[in-house]
Amino acid sequence: MLSEYDLRTRQSMPLSVKVRMAEARIREWYEHYEGQVCVSDSGGKDSMVLRHLVRNLYPEVPSVHCDTGVEYPEIREAIRLVDNVTIVRPRIPFRDVLAKYGYPIPSKRIAQYIHEAQGKGEATKRLRLVGIDSRGVFHPMSKIPAKWLFLLSAPFPISDRCCDVLKKHPLNAYMKELGRFPFVGTMAADSGQRAQTYRKLGCNAYDTGRPRSTPLGPWTEQDVLEYTKAHGLPLAKVYGEIVDAGGGRLQCTGASRTGCIYCGFGCHLEKPINRFQRLALTYPKLWAYAMDTLGYRKVLTYIGVPFEAKATHEPKGQWMLEL
Repeated sequence: MLSEYDLRTRQSMPLSVKVRMAEARIREWYEHYEGQVCVSDSGGKDSMVLRHLVRNLYPEVPSVHCDTGVEYPEIREAIRLVDNVTIVRPRIPFRDVLAKYGYPIPSKRIAQYIHEAQGKGEATKRLRLVGIDSRGVFHPMSKIPAKWLFLLSAPFPISDRCCDVLKKHPLNAYMKELGRFPFVGTMAADSGQRAQTYRKLGCNAYDTGRPRSTPLGPWTEQDVLEYTKAHGLPLAKVYGEIVDAGGGRLQCTGASRTGCIYCGFGCHLEKPINRFQRLALTYPKLWAYAMDTLGYRKVLTYIGVPFEAKATHEPKGQWMLEL
């Protein structure tokens, strides 16, 4: 297993070195599966960079995109411009996923623990509530943190299942039917869970239940932005433009990340303007649907995340944000 120090070392390498490493992993994966591969393509900036890297080496490699129904309109527009892409869809819509499984808050790990504590056997409940397994061994990272115990009494269901149902199941069905093995654009820098997975499996995970290659594993968002700008890749409009943020750092003038519009994982960590406030300004109809039809108003109120925002026009011609 890769150490935390080794991961940080890889993440600090120059982009040129990371590109060469990514290309090497892509070649290894392609050759191992004799070309029976594909790009799992979300339409976001990470997937765009991955697709560019893969097709620079192997232009015939197809993409597969899961249209969950909860992507930003600009992402769906960007995917329509990609050639050689197959569109798959989930069997049930997001609204039914929320009702059947629960809302995606506050993080993927905590949502899983809450869901299990409410519905699994006594041994799992004890593990999630106090961190003690069936052998009496204490696992501090396996229990629900005290700050989130109040979610056990929430007047709505909570789980981490939405991504599985909306994305993984239809994509896995595609891979199984066609016998293809995917390149995926996830990075260790995305989250603690993804960092742990990368440290354990590396870029090319051959010996898992669902083999996959993550050539961008040691990359950071700055690497993605630098590569995008250097190669003139067409960002989806939701990101805005890539600009110099000072200190040699780049940033997008629009959304920094896309994914599912209504995903609540990590929203409690964002300072105003958070993703739901930005949605109120940019897509008021989608925001109203989330708040009043999907029930996010009660969910965000319950966990103390602000979601109201509107823009006001000042006499001097400047747009100000009113929270």
